[in-house]
Parts: sequence; C-alpha cells; structure tokens
Amino acid sequence: MTRTITLAHSPDADDAFMFYALAKDKIDTGGMKFVHTLMDIQSLNVDALNEKYDVTAISFGMYPRIADKYALLSSGSSIGDGYGPVVVSKEPLDPTKLAETLVAVPGENTSAYVSLKLYCPKLNYVVMDFMEIQEAVIAGKVPAGLLIHEGQLTYEEEGLKKVVDLGAWWKEKTALPLPMGGNAIRRSLGSELMMQISQILRASIRYSLEHRDAALDYAMTFGRGLPKEKADRFVGMWVNELTVDYGDYGRSAVRAFLTAAHDAGLLPKVESLEFY
Repeated sequence: MTRTITLAHSPDADDAFMFYALAKDKIDTGGMKFVHTLMDIQSLNVDALNEKYDVTAISFGMYPRIADKYALLSSGSSIGDGYGPVVVSKEPLDPTKLAETLVAVPGENTSAYVSLKLYCPKLNYVVMDFMEIQEAVIAGKVPAGLLIHEGQLTYEEEGLKKVVDLGAWWKEKTALPLPMGGNAIRRSLGSELMMQISQILRASIRYSLEHRDAALDYAMTFGRGLPKEKADRFVGMWVNELTVDYGDYGRSAVRAFLTAAHDAGLLPKVESLEFY
C-alpha cells in the first residue's frame, strides 16, 4: 500500500535542486509517494504552526515555535559558511548607522531577520515580500534592504552597496556558519517512519550533487532568470555537504544561533534539538 507524504518547500533554485530526484522519480522511495507543495518560506513557517505538511522547509527563526510538533531532519539545511543575507543600500551607508535607517526585511519569522536583530538590536524595519525588497531599495522607496536568495548575487549589478554580510559577521563572531533554514518532519509520524523519510531525502540531495548538470537544469526553471553560471553558484552556496548532513559543525551552528536568539529575547528556548 502506497504511503503519501506531503513535502513542502520554497519555489527557489536551491530547494528545487535538492528535491530533483524526488520530483523526477530518480530514486527508490520504498513505496512512498511524495506530494510536493511549493510556497514561499514565510507561508511555510506559518503553516507549520498547524502541522499542515509531513515534511516542510522551515526558517530557524521559526523553529523554536514549532519544535514540539516537528523535529529537524539531519539533511536539507541551508547554512552560509562565511556568507549569508546581505543588507544593502542605494547610497553608501556606515554599518554603525544602521539603527538610524529604515530597513526592509523579508518577515519576522525568517532567520535573516533574527540574525539582523542580533547584529542590530535597535533595528528600525518594515516587512516586505522578499522579492520586492531589492527593487524597493533601487527605487528609493526604502533606504536599505535585507536581501536573501538570488539578491545576494545580483545586488552589485543593480548598483547597490553592501552594508553588511550577516554570514561573514556571524562567522567572525562565532567561528561558525550561519544557519538559515532546514527541513523539519512531523513528530506524530513516529520515529521509524521519520527515519525512513530522512534516508530518502538525504538520498535525493546526494543524487543531485552526483548528477549536478541535470539537477541544475531542473533547478534553473525555478531560478527567476539567473544565468546558469550564477544559478550554479547560488545552488552551490546553499546545497553542499552540510546540506547532506549537518555534521558536528552544522549542529553546533544551529545550537549557537538558537541560543543567541533566545538570550537576546528574540526566540523561545529549545530544550533539546533532535536531528533525524
């Protein structure tokens, strides 16, 4: 009997690359049928509160609020090792003046927002759809914006100036990478099924890394117009060996990030982290 597993992730090139093998039936799923839902990460964060999907992409800025319902999978992470979300401005801006500047951010549940609040506790911000932030800064609607996804690679071409790369700042501060998001799995599925699904999803990521050209061609259909060279670079930033498995390095990064956010009063405390 086929078991249907609902799998939700963002419509971004890195997630598409990660799940290429599942979407195109390239690996054995042990009789499970994976039904994909593609949705922006802010919506997925909210849906996780209601346990809408069996497996879902999640921001670490949201995870403490759903940790009682979902465990983290040991694969599927998006971790920036020395790079991450970038604050940009149209005119040169001294990072020490950031608290005096209105910054567009992509949602209060995103890890990018939480990391920016750690960097600038007195942040003055407005929430905006992440796809609109770069253009809003270019048009002068806001003096600065927090860029995630492809904007991290294209802002200089649009004449924007870097104020701070939060991944670089975090690496200098902690000697650890900056965790942005991961895959979470419903605890109510039970440990045995959770482990089976975990193995399948890890196999999907590994398949894509081993069949990079085909997986990249598929991912580019979700790349919002990035040329192949930049799409390859973007995917490489967010799908790599840390995505196959956090390892001690990645697990330490997640714990450090969540602890810092809790200590700063930004997130609830997570008593224990489980990686399936």
